[in-house]
Amino acid sequence: MLIVACISAHGFGHGSRSGAVLAALHQRQPHWRLVVSSALPPDFLAMAMGQVPFEHRPCQWDVGVVQADALGADPEATIEALERLEQQLPGQIEAEAAWMRAQGEPILVLGDVPPAAALLAQRLGAPLVWLASFGWDAIYGAMGPAFERWTRQAHALYRQGDLLLACPLAMPMAWDIPQVQIGLTACKPRLQAGELARQLDLPDEPERCVLISFGGLGIDFDPQLLALWPDHVFVGPNPAVALATNGRLLPKGVRPLEVMPYCRRLITKPGYSSFCEALEIGLGIHVVHRDGFAEAAVLELALQRHGEHRLLSQGQWQRGEWQLDQPLLPPQGQPLLGGGCEQAAAAISEFVAGRDGFALQPRGQFFDWH
Repeated sequence: MLIVACISAHGFGHGSRSGAVLAALHQRQPHWRLVVSSALPPDFLAMAMGQVPFEHRPCQWDVGVVQADALGADPEATIEALERLEQQLPGQIEAEAAWMRAQGEPILVLGDVPPAAALLAQRLGAPLVWLASFGWDAIYGAMGPAFERWTRQAHALYRQGDLLLACPLAMPMAWDIPQVQIGLTACKPRLQAGELARQLDLPDEPERCVLISFGGLGIDFDPQLLALWPDHVFVGPNPAVALATNGRLLPKGVRPLEVMPYCRRLITKPGYSSFCEALEIGLGIHVVHRDGFAEAAVLELALQRHGEHRLLSQGQWQRGEWQLDQPLLPPQGQPLLGGGCEQAAAAISEFVAGRDGFALQPRGQFFDWH
């Protein structure tokens, strides 16, 4: 069985989530062959997949939203990138479909969550499973009339799927296809307990240790801001932290997730995978407000319902007013359940086996991209 995972390169969150699900799927179906089709960097994919064997096909399947950093958005550049991708896709689909057919194995396409994964599945005559907490139809629909065509196209393509693995912390996904609701899709730490804490000389008290991580794009900040909090130790992947006496730089190739068990708080942007990992481990999240990306408001509200938190404006972040001396605000509702990766792997396995009434033929009619 060939599992072809078409993964968005909009940010590292999609790759982290899909990597965690593919790892769980490999545990359940070790003889299945995993192909990651994505423009995500090879080094990141190797880190996300760990010891799970996979093949990388370097393909761009979507644009997402063009950003200068973790908190910005550029609508005009996004439309230009969408138009370029539109010209690239037909040739890419033909070439990738030819390679996949040549493997001589049954194929399932897993999309997280590029609409064009539906075009590949249609070209192959293969079933399509979405793994998603939002679709680009919802994101583009909130970006104004200039995105109307892209909103319609994305929505029509999402409706071609056979199954939706619906993640928590989600935006509405009204795609009229069967769905399975899953729990938090958090990756698992891999390093031995205490090893990283000793290497970074972290304090024994987790309350004093703060992780600063803004995802794959990251964000620039003044390392002198860390001096405003001399009783805390800050750790993160941004080289700026190494310029402060109370900062610790994560070693190359080490995921922020690995240091979460030694911290009490995380300063970050609204991000699905970071939220999943922090919520499952029990970190308090100081989230910096983000405009221009519709998912951000949904994630902020979900955090207030389900996790300990503090809300920061961008101005507070830039001035170092991080509220680390304030108690974490308790969630308004119940914690979210974990186990989403294993649930997704089970649903995919059952889908392939033809159980629960899921057919092995793609739904819908062929969608003409043009």
